[in-house]
Amino acid sequence: MKTLRQTFGVRVRQLRLERGISQEDFADTCGFARSYMSRIERGTSNLSLDGIERLAAAFGISIEELFKKL
Repeated sequence: MKTLRQTFGVRVRQLRLERGISQEDFADTCGFARSYMSRIERGTSNLSLDGIERLAAAFGISIEELFKKL
């Protein structure tokens, strides 16, 4: 069974790919290093609330929408 971090990472990757954005470009938009974005998407990084807020803002969605389907 996947952890919540892994499931969240899959969701972030799905949203990013739906928008046709490279991991590196999206990381830049969020103000994250590409390696950190990779860890988020793999579910190996424990993202802070501030980081979650930055992801949602970069996607142009609410935090609630970011957590849908988890």
